[in-house]
Amino acid sequence: MPAVASDVILGRVLIAAWVLLGCVSAAHAVMYKRDPRSATIWVVISFALPIIGPWLYWALGINRVRRRASQERRWAGRPVDRPALTIVHPTPDPADEAIAHLAPLRNVADRVTHLPLLPGNRVEPLHNGEQAYPRMLDSIASAERTVTLASYVFDWDDVGRSFTEALEQAARRGVKVHILVDGVGALGHFSRMGRLLMQCKVEVAAFFPLRFPFGRFRLNLRNHRKILVVDGRVGFTGGMNISQRYLVTRPAPGRVEDLHFEVQGPVVAELQHTFVEDWALATNRVLMGEEYFPELSPAGPALCRGIASGPDEDLERVYWILLAALTTAQRSVRIVTPYFVPTLSLITAMGTAALRGVDVTLVLPSTVDRPFMRWVADAYLWQLLERGVKVVRRPPPFVHTKLLIVDEQWLLIGSANLDPRSFRLNFELNVEVYAAELGGRLSRWLDALVDTSQRVTLNEMDSRPPWRRLRDGLAKLASPYL
Repeated sequence: MPAVASDVILGRVLIAAWVLLGCVSAAHAVMYKRDPRSATIWVVISFALPIIGPWLYWALGINRVRRRASQERRWAGRPVDRPALTIVHPTPDPADEAIAHLAPLRNVADRVTHLPLLPGNRVEPLHNGEQAYPRMLDSIASAERTVTLASYVFDWDDVGRSFTEALEQAARRGVKVHILVDGVGALGHFSRMGRLLMQCKVEVAAFFPLRFPFGRFRLNLRNHRKILVVDGRVGFTGGMNISQRYLVTRPAPGRVEDLHFEVQGPVVAELQHTFVEDWALATNRVLMGEEYFPELSPAGPALCRGIASGPDEDLERVYWILLAALTTAQRSVRIVTPYFVPTLSLITAMGTAALRGVDVTLVLPSTVDRPFMRWVADAYLWQLLERGVKVVRRPPPFVHTKLLIVDEQWLLIGSANLDPRSFRLNFELNVEVYAAELGGRLSRWLDALVDTSQRVTLNEMDSRPPWRRLRDGLAKLASPYL
């Protein structure tokens, strides 16, 4: 066969393969993508990039985790018998008049999570690494049986070395230590530390490490949770990673303000349960037994519920609870988030609450570690300001805090940002808390921060020069993936 004819046949085969793969990928995106913008983008990519476009869709655009996680849990069983947990710690009716109006919010959370609201918890806020790290290290030093730690980032710096030393000493005492880091978030920092820990019989695992070119190329599905549980009794969670960047008193570049929480009481079992499920997904091993799940006694007055969300859970749990909180609020809503990439429904809910007379305040950082995330937020803010939502920007350093307070009675704490990645793609852990004392204390703290922040005005947003409006609008087009 002449060479020219062979080239023609090969070209036709490649074109046919491109069209076929593009059609299959585009059809799958149209049928299964919830966000029409996301589906449109993947349809364009599938046809615009020969061969590579469909491969990118199948590698990055499809959520395979739900199927695999479900299969593993069928044979693994449940580490926590949740019906039994409900019986041991029954959920009381909120008879207090101060929170009676929040009953619809509780109903939504009941139906979205299918988990009990647990009484008898103590939740203590820890500001920045200066308060959080010593408490966490002291807990590890006092561990007698188990330590489970999950972190999105685990840097090889002074703080990382302090945690490594504490975990190593715990393992040498005979404590069972399990460390789970994200395969992307800890990339490039944890390898040396992980080898040191494994030499001391610490079990270390990476969550979905990148493997090329097929199968495990999951840039989008990241474990963004921050969990430390010691002896199944004391837990820590919030937005703080393991890194010296969270020590704000150090005059170092890249400093980060954040808020973490120490938790005691029955809800610690939910923190541990979330870690155990992640560990099973990463290692195919389930951690079970009384040493991980001891009987927990009441430790404080707070009603709490753990809310694990992610691609292997019911999607958008945090999102639905957030909308319910905005709808239920009667007096005030305070929101602090480092990244603000809202949906139309979220903008509507915030605006409607403000129009009802609710004092809605959104606290954002003025300095963002990823500048394009501020561009996207700026593209949306005018819609909130028009409806009376108060928006302020905190001065540097970068504010990484994630916090929602409704009527100074209900709080949502944890790892999720207000963006599509946290709502749909990341594995996140939040805790809802009914606690008037804690809500009032953190509300006063936030009010003090607002007084020292810069108020964002509608005139400021409207007077942006055309090049900034264009830049912000272009960044907004990528909202489904931010």
